[in-house]
Amino acid sequence: HEDTGLQLQALLEGQNYGAAAGGGTRCPAVPAPRNSPAVRDCLVVAVLCFGNLINFMDWFIVPGILLDIQKYFGLSDGKTGLLQTVFTLCYMLAAPIFGYLGDRYNRKIILGAGILFWSGVTLGSSFITESYYRIFVLSRGLVGIGTASYSTIAPTIIADLFEEGKRTTVLSIFYIFIPVGSGCGYMLAAGMAKSTGDWHWAFRVTPCMGGLALVLLILLVPPRIQRRTARHRALSISGTRRGADETPGAPRTAKTTWCQDVGSLAKNCSFVWSSLGLTAMAFVTGALGMWVPLFLYRAQLVQGIVPPCLQESCNSSNSLIFGGITVGTGIVGVVAGAEAARRLRKMYNKADPLICATSMFSSALCLYTALMLAQTSILSTFIFIAFGEVFLSVNWAVVTDILLYVVTPRRQSTAIALQILLSHLLGDAGSPYLIGAISNALQARGAPSFQSSFRSIQSSFAICAFVGAFGGAFFLLTSLYIEGDRREAER
Repeated sequence: HEDTGLQLQALLEGQNYGAAAGGGTRCPAVPAPRNSPAVRDCLVVAVLCFGNLINFMDWFIVPGILLDIQKYFGLSDGKTGLLQTVFTLCYMLAAPIFGYLGDRYNRKIILGAGILFWSGVTLGSSFITESYYRIFVLSRGLVGIGTASYSTIAPTIIADLFEEGKRTTVLSIFYIFIPVGSGCGYMLAAGMAKSTGDWHWAFRVTPCMGGLALVLLILLVPPRIQRRTARHRALSISGTRRGADETPGAPRTAKTTWCQDVGSLAKNCSFVWSSLGLTAMAFVTGALGMWVPLFLYRAQLVQGIVPPCLQESCNSSNSLIFGGITVGTGIVGVVAGAEAARRLRKMYNKADPLICATSMFSSALCLYTALMLAQTSILSTFIFIAFGEVFLSVNWAVVTDILLYVVTPRRQSTAIALQILLSHLLGDAGSPYLIGAISNALQARGAPSFQSSFRSIQSSFAICAFVGAFGGAFFLLTSLYIEGDRREAER
């Protein structure tokens, strides 16, 4: 009886989907019921997007008040960059663990536990005094562990809810909240520090939002989400109960170990090269997110636009402006990338990696130009940084969509976790500290001055432009293999 009920449910869902997609016979005058699958799916996506917003707000609170934190703890550039590096290291090391758990256990429980954990640690870090810098570093690492659960598992829930055509659109909405959350993190941190005169208050807002996200997750997200793709419906109607990546008539596939999944993914050239491209993108994004406000502040010091930061609360206008730029360019970039992918892949099967390659090359050129103009024109620097961020944001949804159609469904959480591990290990885990360490080394070669501090960080920042160009080359290599790997995943 249970099998028959599942078959009938899948058949009805298949008929409803066909009517919606093809403009079928459903009467438009009859509204969809409140508990219909479409309404439920929209509510689930809304909750996941809200969680993603908080996730990245927490991520970029520290860069938004970097001057205050550096002065409060008395940090060099290298130790300042270590804050974001520890966060990212813990994030990436925890990602494979949550990927393994997400492919095998209840994802709703894992998401809820992650939100509760990172919100609590963020709130606790707001009470740390200047004598306990190491505890503050540890707290950032623990927040990274909590956020890893969310970034690993949430995209796979979206993949289960939507088929490929709609999936790209929904993923683009989900990934819009990466730059939006990042920008809001800058603005929240700078705004709270300015309004209260104490930067600690910046860490006391997102925990409240995290509590709301946890309540919404419990109330609106179902415990189990069945994968509803055309292949899944066909298997259900034929009376099978196999996984989404099995073919009719084939024997039931045994559960594979994590090592077997990793070995299979390592042979997937599209997954490997696109992950390396994402790594280059993460390197650039991490360095920009950490150091741009401080870089602009030093450029303004050289030009005599602002005074040195000697008062209790430093000038946060650069963080506010950069946060606004990040929100606007992120929305434009993600929407433009998803729309370009949707239109061009109908005409050319290799469109996705070529879009990513073009955007990476363009971003590298814009960022290098911004660095060269910083000493003479702050306005021009902001403009080229904005264009560079637009081109970087183009890739967020497209890269994830590439992974979801070149990897079989039962390995997707593991694949996302491995991609997170690789991209952060070689990308933004090291780039904030590397930029700071190189800046320290260059400053040590000459007498301390505003000019030398600006030149040192400008020279170290130039690495990002070259890494971005390498990222474009990796996406070009992805285009050579993507058609074959996609056919293999579908088979």
